Formats: sequence, C-alpha cells, structure tokens
Amino acid sequence: MIQVSDRINNLSPSETLAMSQRSSELKARGIDVINLSVGEPDFFTPAHIKDAAKKAIDDNFSFYSPVPGYADLRKAVTEKLKRDNNLDYSTDQIIVSNGAKQSVCNALLSIINPGDEVIVPAPYWVSYVEMVKLAGGVNVVVTAGLEQDFKITPAQLEAAITPKTRAMILCSPSNPTGSVYSREELKGLADVIAGHPRIIVLSDEIYEHINYVGEHQSIARFENIRDRVAVINGVSKAYAMTGWRIGFIAAPLWLAKACNKLQGQYTSGAGSIAQKAAVAAFSGDQTCVVRMREAFLRRRDLVVGLCRDIPGLKVNVPQGAFYLFPEVDYYFGRNAAGRTVSDATDLAMYLLETAHVATVGGIAFGAPRCLRFSYAVSDEDLVRAIARIREALAALK
Repeated sequence: MIQVSDRINNLSPSETLAMSQRSSELKARGIDVINLSVGEPDFFTPAHIKDAAKKAIDDNFSFYSPVPGYADLRKAVTEKLKRDNNLDYSTDQIIVSNGAKQSVCNALLSIINPGDEVIVPAPYWVSYVEMVKLAGGVNVVVTAGLEQDFKITPAQLEAAITPKTRAMILCSPSNPTGSVYSREELKGLADVIAGHPRIIVLSDEIYEHINYVGEHQSIARFENIRDRVAVINGVSKAYAMTGWRIGFIAAPLWLAKACNKLQGQYTSGAGSIAQKAAVAAFSGDQTCVVRMREAFLRRRDLVVGLCRDIPGLKVNVPQGAFYLFPEVDYYFGRNAAGRTVSDATDLAMYLLETAHVATVGGIAFGAPRCLRFSYAVSDEDLVRAIARIREALAALK
C-alpha cells in the first residue's frame, strides 16, 4: 500500500486553520458565525501600498524575482531595521520569503540536524513545534503560565539547555498570548544565551508594531549575542497584508546565505508585485500603522473588560498583538444538554456549535487550560461574540 512519508504523518494539522475552516462551513450554511479564530487584521491594505502594486504591474514586474528579494526591498528592510530598531544589517544579510512563516522554517531547516534540540517557550505559535519536527529536531518546551504573564524566566531557560541545544524560538509580542518581553526581561534571556555559544536565537517579531507598551524591544540589540540572533518579520500584521505573503529574515551572513541556498531550491523568490508593495509599506507613510494599533488597543480594552465579567475566566492584560488567552479550565468536566466539556478543544467546539463563535483551544499552543480569542474584528462583533460566549458558558453546569 502506498502511503505518505513519516515526515507528513508526524505533523499535526494547523488547529487555527482547521477552526477557521469549520466556521466557514457553518457560515456557508447560513449560520451567523463570529470568527475569533483567525490571526488576521480585519483592515484593508492601505491605499499607498496598493498603488505601488498597481504601478509594479504597469511597469511589468512580471518575471521571476531574485531568490533573496529585489535589491530595493532588501534596502528598505535594512533602513526599517535601523530606523525602528537601531539594528545595522547589510542587504546581503536580508532574505525575503513567502511570509514570515517561511522565514522561520528556512532558518530551522538551515541550522537543525536530526536530534538537535530547540527550546520553544509555551504558549507557542502552533507551527513552531511542527517546523522543528520537519527539520528532524527535538522540541524542548518550556512552559510559562498566566501567573508569569506567559513569559519564561532566565532560570527556566538555563535549566532547559543541554549539550544538544541548538536554537531557541522567541516570539514577542506573542502569538497566542499577546505578552511582550521588556528590555530587562530580554537582557536576562540574552545573558543566559551568551554563556552557550552554540545556540542561535530565532526572534519572531511579526507583531512588532502591534505593541501597547511603547518602543519595541528586540533581543538582537544585545551585543553579547548579536551575531547569533536571526530577526524574522514581515508586512502581514502591521500593514494588513496577510495575503501578500512577504516576510524576511535578517541574520548573520552565514545563515542568510544558507537560507538563500535553501529557498533557491524549493520556492525561489517571493512574488514580484507583492515585493514592490512591501517596499512602499516599509518606506512610505506609517500613519496607517499607528491607526490600526490604536484600534487594536481599543478592542483589547473592550474584550478584556467584557471577559473579566464572565465567571470562571482568568484573564490577564496582553501588552501586544491582538489575542486574549484566558484560562478556561473552570469549565472542564461541566456539561450542558447531555454534552460534557472535557478539555479546551471540546470547549472551543461547544462554543462554535452552541454560541456560533469560533475560538481555538489552547492545546494547539502548548497550553491545554486556555482558549485563544482574536480580537481582530469589529467592536460590534466583539460585543456580540463575548455576550454569546457568556451565555453558552453559563449553561454549563
């Protein structure tokens, strides 16, 4: 019998995409589903960025793009990194990919050998652990709960390091928790990493501009590990460009060259029109970024306030991104209409089928006591969604 590879059999499907698909199926049947499962801004791409894409079409940018990205885009990325982050990179240290997701995967495939360990703080974005599996690595999950604001400590990091540790993945602001590491907290982690020269840090900063605590802090700013940090970012979240699929890695030259070599063999360069749009995003007027961040902050405050009024939900105040990650285990073991909720996945399905609100169970994020709500929807939909959730949870006895 012909079967798929062990590599594919060992992968878990994306729970976030699966829940979005289930909600779409219900919507197709005419059911009013409010989707809080998708990590996607609900804004349209700003006009000046779309205009740049239209011009690129008119200017006939319809041919294969260079594998690492157009020179003007890589230059725009280096200027953005200097302007926003005070980080100095040359253009040959920048590799543009088909979204930040590919940039993370490129880096892991370029540095991980079978059996190498990768430290993954939990809660984590669903794809990190699966990418490590694809690379043949071993996930070493370090858990930080709500009482730690979902952020690991230097002591936890030190305890997780072994002679096999090759990399650590850091995401701040975080998907799924919205937690943001302060400069002092990052320095503590950097000082630990500095004592282990074999470890590479992959710093996923895709939510950089959706940050409610002031200047974004990057672990790449610390000189004691500067040459062992790969910064991963893109245009999807800050500029409402999820469908354009443009991300990048800014890395030590040896790693950038490895990612370029890898990408050249399995996707080649990212889409030409999207790259020209990304130049306008990084180099153009940044007012759109500020306005979207202000809207997300307003929604953050709205959803936190509403959820804190629901008995049994434990809620912190996320400092970035557009997610709320409440602990919901108060409802485990309860039932309604003959249906028992045994875990977070069951609870997410119960809310979808009963309240017609799509969320994602925390098991997929390495946090089985939690649910992820995305508040990247309108204020009106948030109010309606939380009211439905409140009513559905009250029915569980």
